[in-house]
Amino acid sequence: MGASQLSNAELLAILIGSGSTKESAVDLMKHIMKDCNNNLNTLGKKTVDELQQYDGMGPAKAVTVLAACELGKRRAREKAEERLRLHSGSSVYEFMQPKMQDLDREEGWAIYLNQDFRLIKDQLISRGGISETAVDVRVILKEALLCNATIVIFCHNHPSGNPTPSSHDDRLTTQMKKACDLMRIYLADHVIICDGAYYSYKEMNRL
Repeated sequence: MGASQLSNAELLAILIGSGSTKESAVDLMKHIMKDCNNNLNTLGKKTVDELQQYDGMGPAKAVTVLAACELGKRRAREKAEERLRLHSGSSVYEFMQPKMQDLDREEGWAIYLNQDFRLIKDQLISRGGISETAVDVRVILKEALLCNATIVIFCHNHPSGNPTPSSHDDRLTTQMKKACDLMRIYLADHVIICDGAYYSYKEMNRL
């Protein structure tokens, strides 16, 4: 059910791996957390020697627990990383062109975004020949669901240097649009990347 559903003691038990002959890893960490008034800040102030007073807590486990507390403190001090926003054909081109500028074969990439057009991840979907590449739309939709993307942009390169879409590109765009609509995922664009030029189905009012 995910890490968020676990208690602090259960999360710490995962880190130490095992308890003692008297109690499980979870029970051991419940015992320690109870002595810390169930407060992670109090736990983080413990020393390695103090943690080793508990049966089943060796130096390696004690260091692991304190390292986890230190990471938590450091995370709290840092700002969340701002995700790249890909909201136009030109922004997609600037992001993908370095990946594609020297390719001599077509590659198809899916870009997964949240509802604010912020990048979640990009993924190589297919690698093909000089003139076209086969794309399985099911793979794109599966990954979109797994990473909770609400927006998808597909892009591929034309090694010929001509960004004009082919009839195959048109059919693929139509197929992706229908599939995304069915799954209530927004296909924001299909961008064809060339060295120094791009073609955006969205900007050409074809999506």
